Amino acid sequence: MWKPASEGASPAAQETPRSYSHGEVLKVLAGLVTGMITAMITTYIVGTALPTIVGELGGQDQYSWVASATLLTMAASMPLWGKVSDLYGRKRVYQSALVIFVAASMAAGFAPDIGWLIAARAVQGVGVGGLQSLSQIILGDLVEPRERGRYSGYMGSAFAISTLTGPLIGGFLVDAEGLGWRWCFFVSLPLAIVAFIIVSRLLKLPKLPTGNVPVDWWGAILITGGATTIMLLLTLGGKEFPWNSHWTYALGICSTLFFLLAIPVERAAAAPILPPRLFRNRNYVLICAVSILVGACLFGTTIYLPQYLQIVKGMTPTASGIMTLPMVGGTFVAALVSGQFVARLGRWKVFPATGMALVTIGLLLLSRLHGDSSRWAIGGSIAIVGAGLGLTMQILILAAQNAVERRDIASSTSSATFFRTFGGAVGVAAFGSILSTRVADEMREQMARFRLHLPTGNGIPALGSPEAIGRLPGLVQAIIREAFSNALHSVFLAAVLVAALGFLGTLFMHEVPLRTSPSAGETKKDHEPMEG
Repeated sequence: MWKPASEGASPAAQETPRSYSHGEVLKVLAGLVTGMITAMITTYIVGTALPTIVGELGGQDQYSWVASATLLTMAASMPLWGKVSDLYGRKRVYQSALVIFVAASMAAGFAPDIGWLIAARAVQGVGVGGLQSLSQIILGDLVEPRERGRYSGYMGSAFAISTLTGPLIGGFLVDAEGLGWRWCFFVSLPLAIVAFIIVSRLLKLPKLPTGNVPVDWWGAILITGGATTIMLLLTLGGKEFPWNSHWTYALGICSTLFFLLAIPVERAAAAPILPPRLFRNRNYVLICAVSILVGACLFGTTIYLPQYLQIVKGMTPTASGIMTLPMVGGTFVAALVSGQFVARLGRWKVFPATGMALVTIGLLLLSRLHGDSSRWAIGGSIAIVGAGLGLTMQILILAAQNAVERRDIASSTSSATFFRTFGGAVGVAAFGSILSTRVADEMREQMARFRLHLPTGNGIPALGSPEAIGRLPGLVQAIIREAFSNALHSVFLAAVLVAALGFLGTLFMHEVPLRTSPSAGETKKDHEPMEG
């Protein structure tokens, strides 16, 4: 019989762990990985198709909203999904996230205009946020941290493959005769249905107690509001409005107020969305800080590397997508290998430390690339970055889960995942500002030297797409490519500093032994109520 939850503890704190066989975990993991690949591919597949989409639907002035809507709602909703699953059960909430994702994907695929598409993408992001965070949380419920390393590598590999191959698939669908951009949203539906069936039939977790636990509505409103406003600022700043503008100050002040008000609300809540006790845990705070830096390196590399490949090297979108495969391979192999070693050795700190060192080295090599660099040099550099990220991303999630009590697994997982996404938004905004400023300065200097002129927009020469640049006169092309090459040197050097800070952060982490059995005070039961 379930006992009442202790004061300040969520219902999930009373869950009794059950032992799952390797085969059972692998079956459920197949569904979780399928769901994660489905969600993440759909998130990143649209980038390649955006020029075609806005060309057909109109709304060139809302281009950035189509790209930003999913990332914004995905990050803002992540802290909420974990707590909702504590209150209503992992399986039911995961299924709800899948349904939301499928419905929004279909709506986006049938979008008649740009406004409809943006709204559908925003709802889609809510589902993606749930699938991404709940996959990690459910894995944390199935196995103890030490054994979890055997399986977390598959999660990391799924994330890497989805993130880096999405644009390549998007380019293929847009170019394929008889398909088109709408299939960027339809292609993931069969995978989502498969994931739903697998999870529905095979996932059996302890049923949560049905007590009168109050929902932390004020905490949800304040945390979501703070996350939304800061993400809006980082996503749209420098694009939709200048950094030095009333919008920047207004969003910054609103975000600060939301988060400040959330502190006393979360302290007083019976079941807080983000329990304040988490932030008294040194390891958890360091893991969140390093996750922000990892997100900046990950998203910064994947966003700005194509700029180098397509503009400086003159590659087609498809060719530049193929050039990212070494990064996919490095992440895939490193994630799998590190997971196996963590399970066997029970040690984890060496992997994120080594990973961040490799990311630092790889980004330093990327900063030294130029227009004449060979494909071997490019591939080797991004493979090193990929291997470093593969050693780091999933192990940090594992460490976050291991650093807290069992009752806080959902909150720690969803918040750590949120901080990585948040770091990505910060990195993209910061690196984009560096790139824009450096390109503008370089081109003004070179254009003045040769007494040339190009129309400008937002202070930067209006260059158009890589294809449009390729149609410009030879001297102008050379100036543009040199300007981007020099600007990207600065971007990747800034990323080196970010990665180096991440490496230092890992050194200060305390290697808490990975749990191999239920935590103190918990006992196993062979017969317990199950979800579904």
